[in-house]
Amino acid sequence: MAPPSQAPEGKEGNFGRRDLLLRIQAAAQQKWEEQKVFYAEPPAEGQPSATEEKFFGNFPYPYMNGLLHLGHAFSLSKLEFASAYHRLCGRSVLFGQGFHCTGMPIKACADKLDRELTTYGCPPKFPTEDDEMQPAQPADAAAAAANNGPADPTKFSGKKSKAQSKKGAGATQWEILQKSGIPQDDIPKFRDSAHWLHYFPPLAERDLRAMGCGVDWRRSFITTDMNPYYDSFVRWQFWTLYRQGRIVKDKRYAVFSPLDAQPCADHDRATGEGVGPQEYTLVKMKVLELKGKVSALADSADTAGGVYLMAATLRPETMYGQTNCWALPEGQYGAYKGLNSEVYIMTFRSALNLSYQERTPTRGTPECLLEVTGQDLIGLPVSAPNCPHERIYVLPLLTILTNKGTGIVTSVPSDSPDDYTALQDLKKKPKLREKYGVADEWVMPFEVIPIIDIPGFGDCAARVVCEQLKVQSQNDTVKLAEAKQLVYLKGFTDGVMKVGDFAGRKVSEAKPAIKDKMIADRQAIPYSEPEKPVMSRSGDECVVALTDQWYLTYGEQQWQQQTLAHLESMELYSEEAKNGFRHCLGWLQQWACSRSFGLGTRLPWDEQYLIESLSDSTIYMAYYTIAHYLQVNSGLSAGHLHWHCLLEVGVMRKIVKMTEEACSMLSHC
Repeated sequence: MAPPSQAPEGKEGNFGRRDLLLRIQAAAQQKWEEQKVFYAEPPAEGQPSATEEKFFGNFPYPYMNGLLHLGHAFSLSKLEFASAYHRLCGRSVLFGQGFHCTGMPIKACADKLDRELTTYGCPPKFPTEDDEMQPAQPADAAAAAANNGPADPTKFSGKKSKAQSKKGAGATQWEILQKSGIPQDDIPKFRDSAHWLHYFPPLAERDLRAMGCGVDWRRSFITTDMNPYYDSFVRWQFWTLYRQGRIVKDKRYAVFSPLDAQPCADHDRATGEGVGPQEYTLVKMKVLELKGKVSALADSADTAGGVYLMAATLRPETMYGQTNCWALPEGQYGAYKGLNSEVYIMTFRSALNLSYQERTPTRGTPECLLEVTGQDLIGLPVSAPNCPHERIYVLPLLTILTNKGTGIVTSVPSDSPDDYTALQDLKKKPKLREKYGVADEWVMPFEVIPIIDIPGFGDCAARVVCEQLKVQSQNDTVKLAEAKQLVYLKGFTDGVMKVGDFAGRKVSEAKPAIKDKMIADRQAIPYSEPEKPVMSRSGDECVVALTDQWYLTYGEQQWQQQTLAHLESMELYSEEAKNGFRHCLGWLQQWACSRSFGLGTRLPWDEQYLIESLSDSTIYMAYYTIAHYLQVNSGLSAGHLHWHCLLEVGVMRKIVKMTEEACSMLSHC
């Protein structure tokens, strides 16, 4: 977009009317600039205000890892229209616009470019599709033959994963910067993250000026410690919160990027915004006989504490009704070293998550002792916590998803429609048992065990609902989904335990107590993973990690009540917006506010950490009111600013006036 003073010239014959409008636009914008019509100024000291009515609008400062786009223009236009309206009504309007640079994205982009240039040269020569689909070379074939047997020269090997191959052209950081119009000779400068902060904010201001936004540009700023005044402002904010006891250090589960080695907040994610940790209970099902392929673990000193199938469940209260456990026959599993010489059989993905939760000997690197398939596990006898049977068996289930949980699933046919239908299929279909090598004695003796009484469904809810909906087999996925919704919701809200230490208590009360007892008795361990897949901007899949970091205690009762009371006093455009705030305040508890990687302001009392990108963006609107005093030849040192005083009405102007007078006197000495 051309600046106002450089309106493009067109051909008078075809574009005369357009060019006339552009010239009028450029002249008007030049006049606005000369007359400083968007400068928001308080009245001179001792003088009455020209208008008692004020309007202050804020557009969330955009992130500076690229040029502004149409979405920014659309959203910003709403504030621009509102500001112009209030200005026409005679109100004093303050419209400031800063630019956000804190956090992961800029650093991740700079590091990605650096890796590309280091790997492929400068300018880079990226592999083409032809390069990626080359026949195996003789040297490669020889190596393959030495390790894996004869290599087939007719087979093609790709250098990229499927995910990488699908990205197509323009996926590299070099190409992204090229498409932003940056000259090729200038792109290598973007290996330095500081260069992004110098390059993109002026271009954003250029485009917003051309758009005609009525911004007081004296008040514009960037974040991070490259702006010493804003850096000082955020440090003061966090010192204040810390001294008030609103920031604490604690260990909590957080979505975490292994590549970046730090928590991955919403602004740091390529996909998965809003996804949090999902907590499970890992039920330890001890293998009673190490047979088949699993027998390779029998003589290992690493298994002295026992070998366990780790079944992830959201319903630990139902363990009293187990008749078997499930594995996916074609699923890939591993036997991983746990604590106390225990071995855990689960998928690699879940073992990786667990390794970041202080449940394995080494953080972030689960050690696999043996790789097995689900078929290798079929028929293993296990001892299950709270189960009335001394031993139950591993059976095949074809609907298990290995991208959730551990790939090992407990079976409670009394209260799980999926388990009930799958067990009935195995009982009724000899050929199904034969296909997966299932012996009759692993299935036929085990009947439904009543454990929870649910009003309207009785104590075998899964069977009752499946019969009502006429579910024929585990392939009736639509009916099974409906059955699960009916049983699970009503079971949790209205169900009453019939067995165990908590018999007679409602499921909603017994569930946490049963879970805590199982963990205390070392029959289970807590486990978390992302609710849905999360990809960081650095390109890796995130896990859930137990992280030791600083947290803002937003959920603290007194602070929460003060915030809610203030919300009720506010006038919002719609009740729906207010309900949105209420909902947010309801779930917002502890918020991780520290990071170890990226750009930003250092925590003033613990400078190994940075303040994360949402936490330094909560009260920046106040900074607009005094930014122009600080950032334009004020003579004030950012290291000696007393923000409690500066934000008082009139104090900033007096300080600046005194500073200007002192500087003037010194210049004449």
